[in-house]
Amino acid sequence: MPYSIRIYGDPVLRQKARPVTTFDRALADIAEAMIAAMRAAYGVGLAAQQVGLTLDLCVIEIPAGEAEGPLPPMPLVLVNPRLAEQVGESCAEEGCLSFPGIVGPVRRAAAVRVVYQDLNGRVQEVRLQGLAARAVQHEMDHLAGVLLIDHFSTARRTMLRPTLRRLKAQTVSPA
Repeated sequence: MPYSIRIYGDPVLRQKARPVTTFDRALADIAEAMIAAMRAAYGVGLAAQQVGLTLDLCVIEIPAGEAEGPLPPMPLVLVNPRLAEQVGESCAEEGCLSFPGIVGPVRRAAAVRVVYQDLNGRVQEVRLQGLAARAVQHEMDHLAGVLLIDHFSTARRTMLRPTLRRLKAQTVSPA
C-alpha cells in the first residue's frame, strides 16, 4: 500500500491522532509503508497524518552522519509516543514534507526522552538529541494536529500567505 505525502490544506493534517490499541501485521505494514514514503521523499521523519491516517504513529530515520550522540537502530517506529523529558533549548531551521519549499526557525528542546510502544506493543524508552530530538518533536506535533507554520511568527506567516494559498489550492483531498 504505497502512501503519498499529504500537503498543507489537507484537513487530516489538523486532526489529532487516535491511540493505537491493536498491534498486528496491519500496523507493521502501515509502518513499513510510511518508512518507504519517508525515504522516497528524502525525509527524516513522518507522522501518520502526513499519509492520511489518524493513528498515534510516527517514524524517524536520521542518517548516521547527521547524528549528534548515540542513535537507536534506525528507522525508529514510535507508537503512542509521549515526551517524558525535555532538556535545553535549540533553535534551528526546519522544513516539513507537508510544506514543500517552506523552512523557518523553530525552537525545540535540545534533547528529549520519549516513552513509546514498539510494533509489538511493548513499552520502550529512548533518549535523543540534536536532529533526532528535533525530528521526533516535529512528528509528535503532527500527531497533535500542530503544524510547522504554527511555530512561525505572525510576520513570517503573513509573508508566507501567498505560498500557503498556492499549496492549499493545489491540495486535493482523496475521496
